Amino acid sequence: MNISSPAPSIGKPEKTHIRLGFVALSDAAPLVAAKVLEFGHRHGLTLELCRQPSWAAVRDKLLSGEIDAAHALYGLVCGVQMGIGGPQGDMAVLMVLNRNGQAITLSNRLTEAFEQHGNLKDALATPGRRPVFAQTFPTGTHAMWLYYWLAAQGVQPLRDIRSVVIPPPQMVDALIDGELDGLCVGEPWNAVAEARGAGKTVAVTSQIWPDHPEKVLASRRDFVEHYPQTSRALIQTMLEACRWLDNSQHRKDISTWLAAPDVVGAPQELIVQRLLGHYDPAQFPVQPPGVSFFNEGAVNYPRPSDGLWFFTQFRRWGMLQGDHDDAAVAVALCQTALYREAAASMNVRVPEEMRADVFIDGRVWDGQNPAAYLDGFTSQKSASAG
Repeated sequence: MNISSPAPSIGKPEKTHIRLGFVALSDAAPLVAAKVLEFGHRHGLTLELCRQPSWAAVRDKLLSGEIDAAHALYGLVCGVQMGIGGPQGDMAVLMVLNRNGQAITLSNRLTEAFEQHGNLKDALATPGRRPVFAQTFPTGTHAMWLYYWLAAQGVQPLRDIRSVVIPPPQMVDALIDGELDGLCVGEPWNAVAEARGAGKTVAVTSQIWPDHPEKVLASRRDFVEHYPQTSRALIQTMLEACRWLDNSQHRKDISTWLAAPDVVGAPQELIVQRLLGHYDPAQFPVQPPGVSFFNEGAVNYPRPSDGLWFFTQFRRWGMLQGDHDDAAVAVALCQTALYREAAASMNVRVPEEMRADVFIDGRVWDGQNPAAYLDGFTSQKSASAG
């Protein structure tokens, strides 16, 4: 394995033993690689991985201090920062761990109806009841991808479906048991659902928002304030792990470690399939962009406009009200100065601060005018109602 020479140290970490939380998903790969290959040692850190049963457990243990940092849903961190649906805490996004790599799976019955009707809205009427879709956390990325995908196809997610929260490893069994009509989750659980004959992957999240932010390295803000050198060393460690994962052979290697029962606990061949971006060509004649961990540093910068986008969606779906300065909150949340220092020490390029992205519905997000962006959804809803 090609492991780079030790990076220059910026300062000795104040805290050297770090407890990292994660959920059983393939995109926990940077944490697993960092631990297995002990990338932390060259930065003065010893890592302890702490598997959590759900995203709610990640939230609670971050807030209580039982874990120091975590592989976390970007939307979860934003939700905790705003005190939506649970305790409020000042949070820190140290870096983005991956982009893309999630998917939407429908039950076999709903997939068939979708293909027959040619549109989702009519297909959802076939069960004779309000369809049930699972996502992984109320403010999480999967809820946001699911709602955006549904709305882009004329489905009102707050009215036309029932949305439930289920931890990722439990979703496939719920689909098999007929409790669900669809789900949005990270891999390998979409691949597992297909392999077990429970449903079909009908969309991947890079089709909704190309190169969207997904999991982040998160901590409480006071952890960064008390342990700035440790936080910087942790970013350095994870940048090494993300860079290592850009190699396809290394992704095959990590799939074996991820398959272990105490990590993800799913078949290695299903984990590696989606880590390498291989989707059923019958469903995806043009293979969509898969999970990305580094891409010469383009993945990892904690761009405040990414966080701000989640706030616009919280407002869109009625989760967030009030006259908050969402842009200022996003800037405080994203530890850009700390990240830039760590990246410079690792010779990692920092991408442009702003970017413009085109979503599945043709809408453009560039972070410049969130109020106008949000008003566009309201206008669209009014036009549809009329």
